[in-house]
Amino acid sequence: MIPVLQELKHAKRIRYFGITTSSPGQHAQMMDLMRRHPLDFIQVDYSIDNREVATSVLPLAQERHIGVLINSPFGGRRGAASVFGRVSNRPLPDWAAEIDAQSWAQVLLKYVVAHPAVTCALSGTTQLKHLDDNQRGARGRLPDATLRARMEKYWDSNA
Repeated sequence: MIPVLQELKHAKRIRYFGITTSSPGQHAQMMDLMRRHPLDFIQVDYSIDNREVATSVLPLAQERHIGVLINSPFGGRRGAASVFGRVSNRPLPDWAAEIDAQSWAQVLLKYVVAHPAVTCALSGTTQLKHLDDNQRGARGRLPDATLRARMEKYWDSNA
């Protein structure tokens, strides 16, 4: 399909095209396609609890100037698959104030979108109050590399 999409883009029938996967087993193939084709974007799963792409796919996307859409920034939709299940009864750490975060959703989204390769996080929600909370995560300060490392250490040892 990529050659067809390239032709459509050249003919100005589409503006952008890219590839997506939510399967870690397909990351090597995705990276191969990223190297061989002028993709506009990719979409992958990435969260504080699922950082595998941070050392492989995301740096390549940044190097190749490919936009990155993040799927599942909360690690899953519900229950045990969601990072919320691991922090639901925990207070926010003191460092959350350093990034103007007032909820776990904001902390988790700010962590994801602060990665230098990330263009957009697709959080998804079924409730207006969650939409409002997620949008507040787009305001204020984002964690720098040092704070992102602290967030990872906190997550790995406490969450």
